[in-house]
Amino acid sequence: MDLLYNIKNEVMDASYEAKNVSLANTFPHQPNKDEQGGARRDFGGVKEEELPIDKLMQKKPYLCSICGKAFIRNEDLIGHMSKHTGGGLCQCGLCEGAFFTGISYLIKHGKTHTGEKPYQCSQCNMNFFHNSLLIRHMRKHTGEKPYQCSQCDKAFTRNSNLIKHVKTHTGEKPYQCSQCNMNFFHNSLLIRHMRKHTGEKPYQCSQCDKAFTRNSNLIKHVETHTGEKPYQCSQCNMNFFHNSLLIRHMRKHTGEKPYQCSQCDKAFTRNSNLIKHGKTHTGEKTYQCSQCNMNFFHNSLLIRHMRKHTGEKPYQCSQCDKAFTRNSNLIKHVQTHTAHCSRRG
Repeated sequence: MDLLYNIKNEVMDASYEAKNVSLANTFPHQPNKDEQGGARRDFGGVKEEELPIDKLMQKKPYLCSICGKAFIRNEDLIGHMSKHTGGGLCQCGLCEGAFFTGISYLIKHGKTHTGEKPYQCSQCNMNFFHNSLLIRHMRKHTGEKPYQCSQCDKAFTRNSNLIKHVKTHTGEKPYQCSQCNMNFFHNSLLIRHMRKHTGEKPYQCSQCDKAFTRNSNLIKHVETHTGEKPYQCSQCNMNFFHNSLLIRHMRKHTGEKPYQCSQCDKAFTRNSNLIKHGKTHTGEKTYQCSQCNMNFFHNSLLIRHMRKHTGEKPYQCSQCDKAFTRNSNLIKHVQTHTAHCSRRG
């Protein structure tokens, strides 16, 4: 018999219940051939390990959150999860198919339904669902980077970022895009990259109609609604919505360029600029204009180029009616207003 846990008291007045699913009785796990040492399942003559990740997810949409193994049926995933959990999982009653390896993880997850954020940052008053998220956030203020690479002097705030970084030493890029054949160190980078091809923007602002391909960009955008800029430069007193913007800005003062090209002596303040530069060595221009067939190293260059055809000028001056195709041109223009004000003063 399934055991029911009433956890309403732990998560405010959450109207969900946790089931301890007896996996051995409900969905007995039958190992497939590849688990028994035999041949892997193939799809139309193509072996599973040779499928691009986006195609594999179409064939096997149920993904194990612990080891990344994919399955055709949800019950196969549940059976597989018993290997990680020793036979027991907790299921959220509000989002079907969400399973957790313990009641504490389910309680943490439940707060996403109630909106409860009881953990507050003492520096900037941001609130979080769970203490672990607050601890991770505090590293932005303290600068702590507890995850140290054993092969170089780089350190990271998250273990997941360290794992991605280690692959830069090995050169391993096992994840390939099926659209443009770009390779990536990590599956999450491929998933994010695929959004350039699909146009998917899963991170939606709740206060306006803007959406983003990255959650980090959504977080930065939300702060534009509040007007809050809690991060101040100690050199010129400029204020920023997000700590990452302040860190990037500080490089203008320090001259630091942490992103070094491995093929020449050039270095950059932004990783995105290093990636663009890297393509100048390979000659790769994967982004083509549909109007004039010009090719570009990077998608951002294509987007900027397209404005010549469309006439779009998205960067609007807040002090007059002028608009520009590039943000850098807007910044230069705004200085003409401040210079004028200085002369009048």
